[in-house]
Amino acid sequence: MEIDVFTGGLFDTNCFFLPEHGILIDAPQTTSAWLQKCGHRVRSLLLTHAHIDHVWDAAAIRREHKCKVGYHPDGVEMLTQPGFFKRFGMNWEIEPVDADFLIDETDSLVVEGLDFQVLLVPGHCEGSLCFFDRKERILFGGDVLFAGSIGRTDLPGGDHELLLRGIRSKVWPLGDDVKVLPGHGPATTIGIERRTNPFVGDGQ
Repeated sequence: MEIDVFTGGLFDTNCFFLPEHGILIDAPQTTSAWLQKCGHRVRSLLLTHAHIDHVWDAAAIRREHKCKVGYHPDGVEMLTQPGFFKRFGMNWEIEPVDADFLIDETDSLVVEGLDFQVLLVPGHCEGSLCFFDRKERILFGGDVLFAGSIGRTDLPGGDHELLLRGIRSKVWPLGDDVKVLPGHGPATTIGIERRTNPFVGDGQ
């Protein structure tokens, strides 16, 4: 599978574009300009969670590409209420973006001809989703699991133990060979993280 990766914004947030299917996963700041530069056209935008650094350009992309946007129901308030993030001391304003379809945990979500298993793994953020392509053995993990780390849990809606339980009960069973494409930092595999991750690995 061809996957184009872009890292943007103040927090070096990753997003992933699948040209064959027109699927974009997450929308950090300046993603819209990157898509235009590359000549990519988005048909569906999937948001792993509603934190500002992952959704900054979502409304602009929806408007410019006339694409569908999907995210978890727990993200509705964060993504549709103007000024939501300012309540928590974040001095940024993002354009609200409504969902064209809401996504919950499911064994099969078919988007633009691609079949994902969707995992709900909260703890970093309410409504955090991971999108697993069984055929390619790739997990688009959002801010659940990183190379050598896990998503921070000190923000509103965070729960450290809930995140650890979710990783162990839902992510580990996918298999050690699965490639993880996280919301920040380099790619890794479930096997590497299960064995070596200091926060949630077997050797902790």
